[in-house]
Amino acid sequence: MRRLLLATLFAAIGASAQAALPEPIARIAAEKGIPEDAIGALVLRGDQVLVSHDAARTFTPASTMKLFTTMVGLDTLGPQFRGRTELRTTGEVVRGVLHGDVVLRGGADGDLTADAFAHMLEKLRIKGVRKIQGNLVLDRQLWQPARSDVGVAPFDESPEAYYNLIPDALLLNMNLQTLDLTSDAKSLKASVLPELANVRVRSEMTLTDGECAKWEDGWKIPEYERTGSRITVVLKGTFPRNCSKTNVVNILDRTVYAERLFRATWERLGGRFTGQAVEASAQESRAFSGAASSLLAEHVSRPLSETVRDINKPSDNGLARTVFLSLGSLQADPVLGSRPLPDQAGPASPGGADEAPPAATTQARAEMVIRNWLRAQGIDDTGMVFENGSGLSRIERFSPEQMAGLLKAAQKSLWAPEFLTSLPIAGIDGTMKRRLKESSASMRARVKTGTLKNVVAIAGYVPDANGQQCIVVVMVNHDRAGNGNGRAIVDGMVDWVSRTN
Repeated sequence: MRRLLLATLFAAIGASAQAALPEPIARIAAEKGIPEDAIGALVLRGDQVLVSHDAARTFTPASTMKLFTTMVGLDTLGPQFRGRTELRTTGEVVRGVLHGDVVLRGGADGDLTADAFAHMLEKLRIKGVRKIQGNLVLDRQLWQPARSDVGVAPFDESPEAYYNLIPDALLLNMNLQTLDLTSDAKSLKASVLPELANVRVRSEMTLTDGECAKWEDGWKIPEYERTGSRITVVLKGTFPRNCSKTNVVNILDRTVYAERLFRATWERLGGRFTGQAVEASAQESRAFSGAASSLLAEHVSRPLSETVRDINKPSDNGLARTVFLSLGSLQADPVLGSRPLPDQAGPASPGGADEAPPAATTQARAEMVIRNWLRAQGIDDTGMVFENGSGLSRIERFSPEQMAGLLKAAQKSLWAPEFLTSLPIAGIDGTMKRRLKESSASMRARVKTGTLKNVVAIAGYVPDANGQQCIVVVMVNHDRAGNGNGRAIVDGMVDWVSRTN
């Protein structure tokens, strides 16, 4: 029935005459120098179409793409889905010595912080282990390819930034280091956390008389030097005098990072480690899941019902991509067979395994799960392009109609409350915290934002002047969309809907 209703609605939209943009929005676009053909918009009040402007044409959506990932994730993985990290061994403990490898087995755990990892190793110490006479085996094989970050060109000029992080199934502390930078009139002090074995930081930044608030203007990508076993992170660029700032960066190779964090944490707990970090092969990974290894400790992430809030409100690309790939990791590979970890077995998506090609990448499987979900809701997926499910992409595309279909289907979902509460609230939190504070939409509209170079978008739910919930989707794709121009258009539409009777 839901599929029939959605299909009927889209047929009505397609059959209706092209609705002009509301006059206030058209005026803003003209003032900002953005042509109307660079704007796609659809506003629905129930089954009534209030605005339909290029609604069937696909646009680059930026982070509004996360709504597809999180809604389909809730519906297919379930709100109690949790990622899991396992610490396993292939050896035996004799008089406090573990003879054999320690396996860190990744399972899409987005909450595996340095503190959580330390707690796992504490459990190992409690079991009486004081020395590990073997290697640290890093098992990332849940997703294929296991290291999709290798050889990939940087998305933009800030590859070290957190928003650019490319996830894998075993991403220890998100591979991040937190830099604390504090300067006085003459010198700069730099410190870094978490502590990594034989990793230090050295500043070669030049102090300037610039504004502390604009410190990022002088930031350059750090470099690192390797001398024997010692790694030195070298800070470059300029930094204002009498300024204190914190920056989170992804610089080190993840195998190096994991080994250095493991070694530093284990030694801090009083343990000894004589091996090195190595990456598990697919064959080794399959062996670890059976009798060839035993479980020493584990860590599970928060349930998906909580994670989606941390995805949509602050627009977290890394977590969104983790959920997206988790959708694909549950699809049985016709060649290799599936390998979901315990507590990851959610409802199978209809048809995904049947339509995915043999040995398909996890990314391709995830895309098929979303497409099958859309088709089951009666939403035509023609023209949609998926890359990573986060919107940090210059090729991902969908139309306002397709997004409106998702938002309408979400209202009927069993998990509608979890989805709705994940969206930023105008004037209150997330990426909408400082927007529309003076509008009647403030504290009432729940919308996901999206921003890239030449792209500004919003999608979500806005009550009209009578309190009736409206679905609002607006996307601006134009080289003048930056500098607040595109934001004026999309926020103007939210404000207009909130004032409409």
